[in-house]
Amino acid sequence: MGIQGLTKLLGDHAPGSMKEGDIKNFFGRKVAIDASMSIYQFLIAVRQDGSQLTNEEGETTSHLMGMFYRTIRMVENGIKPVYVFDGKPPEMKSGELAKRKEKRDEAQKELEKAEDAGDEENVEKFSRRLVKVTKEHNEECKTLLRLMGIPYVDAPCEAEAQCAALVKAGKVYATGTEDMDSLTFGSSVVLRHLTFSEARKLPIREYNLGKILEDLEMSQDEFIDLCILLGCDYCESIRGIGPKRAIELVKQHRSIENILEHLDKKKYTIPENWMFKEARRLFQEPEVANAEEVELKWNDPDEQGLVDFMVTQKNFSEERIRNGAKKLLKAKQGTMQGRMDSFFSIVSTSKTTKRKAEDPKSAQKKKGKPNFKKAK
Repeated sequence: MGIQGLTKLLGDHAPGSMKEGDIKNFFGRKVAIDASMSIYQFLIAVRQDGSQLTNEEGETTSHLMGMFYRTIRMVENGIKPVYVFDGKPPEMKSGELAKRKEKRDEAQKELEKAEDAGDEENVEKFSRRLVKVTKEHNEECKTLLRLMGIPYVDAPCEAEAQCAALVKAGKVYATGTEDMDSLTFGSSVVLRHLTFSEARKLPIREYNLGKILEDLEMSQDEFIDLCILLGCDYCESIRGIGPKRAIELVKQHRSIENILEHLDKKKYTIPENWMFKEARRLFQEPEVANAEEVELKWNDPDEQGLVDFMVTQKNFSEERIRNGAKKLLKAKQGTMQGRMDSFFSIVSTSKTTKRKAEDPKSAQKKKGKPNFKKAK
């Protein structure tokens, strides 16, 4: 779910914190991607005749097709992705998970009604609502990533928190996800629409946490309290307080404790045994693997391994899989060369002068090379 209404609130109160651009703008960047969110997108979007793609054995393959081709798209545009997989959800998320199960049960009932009535539109609608990422989906995607030479990280808990930890440690430039709580966990940069298909023609949307805090005139802790008031996965919110009132209260009182001291209890309903402090702690001190010790390595793709897995086991086209492997290898080599051309151009000097790096822009003009942005 993420944070309810945060996207609109930032559009209204911190529009300068967000900018849109082409995927090529992130050439050379390392990005930690929320794997479960991406797989969910693939299961929803990669479909045929309203249903998920399957192989001859009836096994779902939408997630593998999405992971394969959209990862190639990122690599071809110079991005170095690392996927982060969810671990065990925190106990405080159990309430949110229970709500999701209720919604799926209701969707199942509506789907059965639509099927009985022959209502194809609602069959499609409620089928999508029943989509769930399974352990098997995750394990198959991990196998695929290993064969593609793409690193992944198993988070002990929430993937968004682990992504944010990697960003804060300088291991990657940004978090790639659709969930806005990556900002609440402290990711300095969040990229949305990164794993969407090109057919949707959506620009990459980049959020800058530092600019958000500056425009909202808040500290990170105050921003966390704002997100809790808006509605998060870990606890209920105060009934009657919407985004506009939430931001007013935080700016005026600076903490939930102070807000509760001054809040009109007759007008607003505070949840019984409200665990906002515990939710705040989960955002401030999430359970994550030590990002400093996480080793990220991008390897050459294993073409024959990909054929054995994707073609022999999953019935994909051999020609397409081999072409995809070749694209990965070519893109990886091109990214390395592009970064070298972008940073260093050695010029000849006299014997008494040390060799020095020429200004990248002037060097590129002489060589006719593209002027790539400096990358992390």
